[in-house]
Amino acid sequence: MSHKDNELEDHDKDNVSIRISDEVIASIAGVAAAQVEGVAAMSGNLMSDIGDVFLGKKSGGKGVKVASGQEEVELDLYINVKYGARIPEVAYKVQENVKKSVESMTDLRVTRVNIHIQGISQSSNGDE
Repeated sequence: MSHKDNELEDHDKDNVSIRISDEVIASIAGVAAAQVEGVAAMSGNLMSDIGDVFLGKKSGGKGVKVASGQEEVELDLYINVKYGARIPEVAYKVQENVKKSVESMTDLRVTRVNIHIQGISQSSNGDE
């Protein structure tokens, strides 16, 4: 994940700019996805998990890849769903909730939310 910042300019105030890092956007998206019924967990990849261990990071953006432009953002989310959940329905609800949350909290336009189902969780508490 890049350390790129999105810069938003507040046109109502002079010389005011807000920078939102990709990590913040990823955290918003990760929390929004986890709130959807049927999502068991976000799924990171091996390299990000190893990096988190060595850097001591606990990221709310685990399993989220952000590609951002000046005023827009594209997201890839990697999730595990609960066994028995209707996968297309869960994916659609995740897309909706993530788009709504990121746009309302950042004023960035979400152009795309790609959902990658990485696994199925059979346990009742979301652990694999």
